[in-house]
Amino acid sequence: MNEPTDHNTHTTPVIGVTGGIGSGKSAVAEAFAERGIPGIDADAVAREVVMPGEPALAAIAERFGAGVLDADGNLDRRSLRARIFADPAERRWLESQTHPRIRQRLQTHLARLCRSDAPYCLLISPLLIESGQREMVSRVLVIDVPESLQIERTLARDGVSQEQVEAILAAQSSRQTRLAAADDVIDNSGDREMLIDQVARLDARYRQWAASPQRHGYP
Repeated sequence: MNEPTDHNTHTTPVIGVTGGIGSGKSAVAEAFAERGIPGIDADAVAREVVMPGEPALAAIAERFGAGVLDADGNLDRRSLRARIFADPAERRWLESQTHPRIRQRLQTHLARLCRSDAPYCLLISPLLIESGQREMVSRVLVIDVPESLQIERTLARDGVSQEQVEAILAAQSSRQTRLAAADDVIDNSGDREMLIDQVARLDARYRQWAASPQRHGYP
C-alpha cells in the first residue's frame, strides 16, 4: 500500500471509502465509528437532494413523469432505478442533475464534520471515483470483494433481480479501476473478525499519519 499523502483542504484529513454495490462499505464505516471515527454517507446525502421540495426531484418528475413518485410525492427509487439502468443516456442525465448538488452538500457536511476532535474522518461513497468526489479526500480506501460475492449479497439484501444488479455493476467503476485508484484496500470477502482486524490496523496507521508533523499541511 502507498504511504498516505494529503490532498484535501479540510483541517482534518478525509479518507474516501468506496467499493461496488454489496462490498460492505456500511460495515466498514460502522467498524471505524466504533473506533471513534466519524463519517459522511454520500448515499444519505443523495437521498437528501431528491426529497420533496428539492429542485432535483422536480426535475426528475418533469423528465420521467409522475410514475417515479409514490403516493406521498416521494421518489420511488425502484421505479427510477429500473428506468435509468435500462437507458445509459437517462442515467447520465440523472447524474447531471444530482451529482453537482450532492457534491456541494457533501462539502458543507465535511466542512462541519472535519472540525471535530477526531484525527480524521470518512467520506463513504459508492461513486467516489466516478463522480469526481475523489478530489475531496486525502486517501482512497477501496472495499474489495469478488463480483460474484457482490451479486450474491445484493440479491439477498435488496430483493432485486440479478439483471438489475448486473446493470448497477456495469454503471459503476470496474473492480480493476477501483483497485488501480486505491491507496489502501480492505478485503471484505471473509468474516467480520477479518474485517475488524483490517480496520484496526488501518486506523492505527491513519492516526499516526494524521498526527505526524511531516504530514503535508493544509492551506
